[in-house]
Amino acid sequence: MKSFIALYISALTAGFFHFISFKTDIKIHEIPVMQDSVVTAVLCFTGDLMCHSTQFNAARVEADSFDFTGVFREVKPYLSAADLAIANLETVIAGSKKGYSGYPYFNAPDDFLYALNDAGYNLLFTANNHAIDQGAAGVERTIKKINEYGMHQTGTFVSEKDQDSLRIFQVHSIKIAFLAYTENTNGVEIPDGKTYLVNIIDIDKIAEDIAKARLRNVDIVLVNFHFGEEYKREPNTYQREIVDKTIELGADIIIGGHPHVIEPVDYFKTVNGNPDTGFVIYSMGNFISNQRWRYSDVGMMLNIEISKNIYTDSVYLSDVSFLPAWVYKGNTEKGREYIILPGDVSKNDSIYPFLTSNDKHLMHEAFEDTKYIVTRYTKNIKLISTSDTNYVRNEYSSR
Repeated sequence: MKSFIALYISALTAGFFHFISFKTDIKIHEIPVMQDSVVTAVLCFTGDLMCHSTQFNAARVEADSFDFTGVFREVKPYLSAADLAIANLETVIAGSKKGYSGYPYFNAPDDFLYALNDAGYNLLFTANNHAIDQGAAGVERTIKKINEYGMHQTGTFVSEKDQDSLRIFQVHSIKIAFLAYTENTNGVEIPDGKTYLVNIIDIDKIAEDIAKARLRNVDIVLVNFHFGEEYKREPNTYQREIVDKTIELGADIIIGGHPHVIEPVDYFKTVNGNPDTGFVIYSMGNFISNQRWRYSDVGMMLNIEISKNIYTDSVYLSDVSFLPAWVYKGNTEKGREYIILPGDVSKNDSIYPFLTSNDKHLMHEAFEDTKYIVTRYTKNIKLISTSDTNYVRNEYSSR
């Protein structure tokens, strides 16, 4: 069961602490650190959650009623098992009166959020190039609806005060600050007087936000960037420069997105951070979309396990693992569907009997592509095996 506390903390507070010391006899007793003194938080990240028109048409039940829950039914055990499940929401939820639409100006039904909450998502990054596709009203309604469906978000805001606040989650005594920024808004101008609507990548702003988080004594500063060049499987110079500067400013974990394909992961030496070693993935790629071509029809679930010794306050990344996930589009016993399929079960006919031989080929190809790309810079990341896939599915279904 997930257990966490979300704290939205205003930066506009100050306090004065007075310490009085005096000489006295002190007896110091050394207390052994027991194994259960270590607490752990598991974060599960996925890539872009997109909703093209073909997707909402496939999910349509009635004129203005949609069921997207089937899309996530095979990955729900993984998302729900994590303490926090997190992704980039690359669509606006502006309401039916605006008219539902896909690319280039997205507007998905409210039911899309229902499915995300049902799948186990807790936090959505909303700073991306489609954030203001439906103007200021679209931003504001998206935030409102995310909250109504029991989830949190960061990267877009309803006011300056909201933008100045920090999103801090406390998971098993581990405090994590989440920050999110986008490289651009596809040329759509942010309305005058409402620059607070979306965080644009700006080094001064990032420095200010990280400094605020550190003043709150968070254990981890996690930064999400929506940046890079679409469909490129290597980070470009701009991505590398922004990541390097953000590391210098004190980020511990950096999660990238926007290219719609997966880019490599790497580790780095932190600067003024709590864990000695930090982690970056330059692009998480897609997780659900109608982009059917190679490298874009595959995503992954990335698990980052953060551990903390509650006696020594030492914090470290205790495990990092990933599982590729391929998007199936076709006919099942339920009709025409999109389904995110985890792992590589291309040789197991009993799990997904609806897969054609071509589907299996594409799924296996996507699995191998993802393994190669993810580990280009470092092999120090675990692949969740197919046997683990079956185990998690069985464990979840037995609850």
